[in-house]
Amino acid sequence: MGWIAAIIVGAIIGWLASIVMKSEGGLCKNIIVGIVGSSLGRWLFGDVLGIGSAYKAGDFNIVGIFFGVLGAALLIFILRKLNIFD
Repeated sequence: MGWIAAIIVGAIIGWLASIVMKSEGGLCKNIIVGIVGSSLGRWLFGDVLGIGSAYKAGDFNIVGIFFGVLGAALLIFILRKLNIFD
């Protein structure tokens, strides 16, 4: 059941990040960007910057979605700079 929830939340986070970053992508791309971006957001904002509420990144609540979208948007930005995305 945990994988199904991760896929659903990842899809929502990836979709929101694609809206914020004005990028094109399908469902699979949104899921991958959402899951990897949430992990990036949790690591960067939680472990590196020490923002305690960032450990909820990827959870299905307002704070978790917020930090997940921030991480996913950062991932899209990095991938664009490397000419891998869009």
